[in-house]
Amino acid sequence: MTSSARRLFSTWRALHHDNPLGLPKRGEPPVMPRRSLPPKRGIPNVKRVVAVASGKGGVGKSTVAVNLAYTLTARHRARVGLLDLDIFGPSIPKLLGLEAAGEPHLTSSGALIPLTNHGLPAMSIGFLLPGPERPVTWRGLMVQKAVQQLLFDVDWRGADPDGPGLDILVIDMPPGTGDVPLSLGQLVNVDGAVMVSTPQHVALADVRKGIAAFQTLSIPIIGLVLNQSCFFCPSCNTPHHLFGSSDASRSLGVKLLGELPLMPDVSTSGDAGLPYALFSSCSNTSGAAGYRWQEAMFGITKQVWEAI
Repeated sequence: MTSSARRLFSTWRALHHDNPLGLPKRGEPPVMPRRSLPPKRGIPNVKRVVAVASGKGGVGKSTVAVNLAYTLTARHRARVGLLDLDIFGPSIPKLLGLEAAGEPHLTSSGALIPLTNHGLPAMSIGFLLPGPERPVTWRGLMVQKAVQQLLFDVDWRGADPDGPGLDILVIDMPPGTGDVPLSLGQLVNVDGAVMVSTPQHVALADVRKGIAAFQTLSIPIIGLVLNQSCFFCPSCNTPHHLFGSSDASRSLGVKLLGELPLMPDVSTSGDAGLPYALFSSCSNTSGAAGYRWQEAMFGITKQVWEAI
């Protein structure tokens, strides 16, 4: 071996050690400090919090949330509000007919005052955007900040500082198990979660993950709403299970609160900014399907009311 080669290997052996940063080898290795999470707390002027989630997008979660909130108000005479936490795809302004309502006013202390329609006070990031077609292109930290402001900087007493606040706040969650559900579960005392799914296995698989995420965050699961469970033929009133039966949903290990049939009127009324629960109470033009949907929603609402 030449002298230059010996010098190379000698240098390599000197530099190849288990402490490449040159930290002093005395005592235990340094430990990075960890910031503990703040304790969970209630939302100001709100007695109970119910999250409506799915894990899967496109299953009708927002529609269920709106109709659940309205039915809780109509059937149980509760003061109910609706909070849209879907930062990237807010649907509540459309479903409540508030797209053109303008920005919310502020209280003297700078809190947001909810907008109201059909007797439901609501708050959404959609009310704060320049237009309904403007996308939200934020990274995680900005999303978390927006979520915290929507949770804690809204005055649910409305314009009256001496108002009673809400008995129940229904929160419309975004799909998935990312920043928003994590922030909610770590910051807020949530009284229960209602999971929404369609009967397909691909939807139920994501709902299963959503259930596991809520359980990890110690959020009680009230049960599952199976949306678009069947279609009633208008000529024979026979139910057809277009997306499969409800049997697969029973493997989730949660209570099946009810099955809502697939109905064009639910979509039409939602696009018009009118909750179908309100529409169906004024008109009974949907036949057996409308009756079945209404009775199922009444049963779901009753079970949620009893659970919280």
